[in-house]
Amino acid sequence: MSKVTRATGRLRRQRRVRAKVIGTADRPRVSVFRSNRGISAQLIDDSRGQTLAAVSWSEPQMRSIAPMEQAEKLGRLLAERAKAAGASTVVFDRGGYRYHGRVKAFAEGLREGGLSV
Repeated sequence: MSKVTRATGRLRRQRRVRAKVIGTADRPRVSVFRSNRGISAQLIDDSRGQTLAAVSWSEPQMRSIAPMEQAEKLGRLLAERAKAAGASTVVFDRGGYRYHGRVKAFAEGLREGGLSV
């Protein structure tokens, strides 16, 4: 009998979400990773297997900001980089995390930055 840990449960949810959410060149996928220290995300074109843009909490201007505000600012920053890469609409992949807190703030930052999620 195996015990389902928090990490393996998240990976199961992630696989379930990933089976339904697919990024294309017209509408890339925003993949979110949340840790205790911060949040990071990538804009991915799954048809080519290529990352178009990325943001991370470890960028110098983001290190000293509170977590919720950091998530929102990272969302706006990724929206800027996505527009520079030529994407205006994206598919949001929450990565097995619940859509609340920092993940929700990140998505709202994307919308405020001008992306259609």
